[in-house]
Amino acid sequence: MRSEEILRGIERAPHRALFRAMGIDDWELKRPIIGICSTYSEVIPGHVHLRPIEDAIKAGIYSEGGTPIVFNTIGVCDGIAMNHEGMKYSLPSRELIADSIEIMVKAHPFDGIVFLGSCDKIIPGMLIAAVRLNIPSLFISGGPMLPGRIRDTEVGLDKVFEAVGQRAEGKISHEELVEMEECACPGPGSCAGLYTANTMSNLTEALGFSLPYNGSIPAVYAQRLRLGKRAGRQIVELVRKDIRPRDIITRGSIENAITLDMALGGSTNTALHLTALAHYRGINLRLTDFSPFTERVPRLASLAPSGRYHLSDFYHAGGVPAVLQELRKKGLLNEGELTVTGRTIGELLDELRPQIKVKGPIRPAEDPYEAKGGLAILIGNLAPAGAIVKSSAVKREMLVHKGPARVFDSEEEATRAILSRAIRPGEVVVIRYEGPKGGPGMREMLTPTSVLAGMGLDESVALITDGRFSGATRGASVGHVSPEAASRGPIAVVRDGDIVEINIPQKTLNLLLEEEEIQKRLLSLPPFEPKIREGYLFRYANQVSSADMGAVLL
Repeated sequence: MRSEEILRGIERAPHRALFRAMGIDDWELKRPIIGICSTYSEVIPGHVHLRPIEDAIKAGIYSEGGTPIVFNTIGVCDGIAMNHEGMKYSLPSRELIADSIEIMVKAHPFDGIVFLGSCDKIIPGMLIAAVRLNIPSLFISGGPMLPGRIRDTEVGLDKVFEAVGQRAEGKISHEELVEMEECACPGPGSCAGLYTANTMSNLTEALGFSLPYNGSIPAVYAQRLRLGKRAGRQIVELVRKDIRPRDIITRGSIENAITLDMALGGSTNTALHLTALAHYRGINLRLTDFSPFTERVPRLASLAPSGRYHLSDFYHAGGVPAVLQELRKKGLLNEGELTVTGRTIGELLDELRPQIKVKGPIRPAEDPYEAKGGLAILIGNLAPAGAIVKSSAVKREMLVHKGPARVFDSEEEATRAILSRAIRPGEVVVIRYEGPKGGPGMREMLTPTSVLAGMGLDESVALITDGRFSGATRGASVGHVSPEAASRGPIAVVRDGDIVEINIPQKTLNLLLEEEEIQKRLLSLPPFEPKIREGYLFRYANQVSSADMGAVLL
């Protein structure tokens, strides 16, 4: 065991003395030392309730013969960080989280780790740390928030953002906006729809890195505590069998996660996180590699914000195991991939015998919501290295769109133009210099997309960006345009009035200019001037890759 490096022998007496200072006795020091990396804090709804889950995990570890020790890492609430400078720090926090965990585990050699967290960049940061450290590990999330309710209608955070646009248009009153604000988020958990946090939490099941139903058991259900106890017992078993993250997270299991993502119609941010996870695992995966999955995987779920159901409905309908079972019937699952249960994903499904319990949130493979997946990868002269759109959230009339560009060099400029009603139906809003390097930090831009939707412009206005979108975004919103403007990608040369053509069925994104003109404009671009010249973001911008590689540090 790794802990023996600091606990065995006479020369380790000082180390043991420090453990004893924390109340740990000799009997406990002879057992596997299991770290619980938690993101409990009082600033994020998805994390404020994690203390009882920590205790449940500790109970499971202790009952199985291990000694649990909790430590913490940071987390950013994307909703609170949205639409101001704080959002620049959200994606960069992913690498900082992975680095901080690496520091803690290398400095204090644990025998195994349980990762406990929720929310967008935290889950992938933990997965990245797991494959880098490669000691027995598993993940458990804090679970999704229950949806709010206004009279007979369930609502989530996305509806609050959209209500801002509705209020600006005079479609709702101030009192109705306040009512939405007060009712949309009724308690702890990661926001109730299939946004990035819940998408990633569910994908960990397909990766084989969490126990069944991890992604869908609501945060406030007692079953979440029981899952914590099971996770605690299981990590001790993984240590005894020496099953490690790189045994579980492979190209095959990452492909299972991509397959599930398409079947769910999940957040576009997963394309950043799965490519990044592959990179740090030593697997070559790019954004364009997602294209075959978008063609062959049917969309089996209808989940907010693009569908009518929430995660609590998804759980009661059978959750991820039910979806995986349907995908298995179509031969779309790599069944031989190992999971943290010690069994392959195929063996686990045989044991669980999952089935769709409520048709609606999940449909059978022979009767899908759509024949093709919920995401689409677009390629063209405006995105030579690819771009991504949540096709399941695009209105049918906007699947093919051609219109004049309205160009903005920041999210703030675009949002002001939208709120001042300066955007006309038929136009294509282009927001650039918001990529990993140009932002820096590749901000999520839920505000402009939600305001467009709230104003009813999502039926006639498209938006493209080298930045990214929240999982709560809906509409013809194309993100991750690569190469980004700061890396002299073609998006940097778009001018007001240029015609942009988006064809989601054909998977294309083009600027209707001659290639000679595009190259002429690229050659005339001035040198890129960083927006921030100090601190963490300055260092990040100098090391980060483009979005098609996952915005990893090189």
